[in-house]
Order: sequence, then structure tokens, then C-alpha cells
Amino acid sequence: MGPTNKTLSISPSVEQPDFRNITFQELVSAYSQQARSLIKGGADILLVETVFDTANAKAALFAIRQLFEDENMEEIPVFLSGTIVDLSGRTLSGQTGESFLISTKQGNAMAVGLNCALGAKEMRPFIEDIARNTAAWVICYPNAGSFY
Repeated sequence: MGPTNKTLSISPSVEQPDFRNITFQELVSAYSQQARSLIKGGADILLVETVFDTANAKAALFAIRQLFEDENMEEIPVFLSGTIVDLSGRTLSGQTGESFLISTKQGNAMAVGLNCALGAKEMRPFIEDIARNTAAWVICYPNAGSFY
């Protein structure tokens, strides 16, 4: 379940920094539809990945948990993977790996980690930070090459 081109934390308009082109509930609805379809199609896990806006990740995790509870669907493992955009060690919406974990903890992902943007060497200190700050399994799938 990949990222959308709409975010809850970042305005699509530099002229209107407070403007958002989607609501939390609209994202929950979209993620719920994705998760339902994946589960009905036989998915073994749900992977919320390439997260650059933690508020969007919270909407996805909320949608998944709501689906399991409200529709009595069999729970399958949920993995969560964020994206650190550069060597600053922050997501596009400005969070560190530790902040990302704290913000999404209530989603109870079985595994958490990072993907995209950086090569393995550049990602290593950030995934180590994730590992130090979670009891969940840690996943990491960097870009094949390095941008730096």
C-alpha cells in the first residue's frame, strides 16, 4: 500500500501553506478499500510503504485496524516502512526515524523499517536508529544504488 500524491501534513500549494487537498477520513476510506481488496485477493501481509508523511501512515494503519474489527476480517500481519529522503535522516514531512516510530506505534505493525531514497550504506545509520527504538521486527530495503 504505497504513498499517495495527497498528504495530510504538506500543502500542495506554497501560496496556501495551511491548505490540504484531502482529509483524514478520505484517506482512511481509500486505504480501507486497498486493504480490503488485498485481503480478499489473498494477500499474506499488508505493507504500508514508502511513507513520507506520518499522518498518512496513521490513516492507513487506522483503516487496516478498523477493517479487521468492523468487518470481522481475519487479521494478517501489517508491516510499515518509511522513507528518509536524504542524509538529514528525516522524512519529507520532517520526522526522524524515532519520531516516525512514536507517531505510528498505536498501529501495532509487526515489522517496521525504511525503504527507498537511499542506498544501503547511506541508510544504515537510520535503520540502526529504528532498530534501537522498536520491539517490532525491522525491515530495510534500500535503493539498489547510491545517490551520494
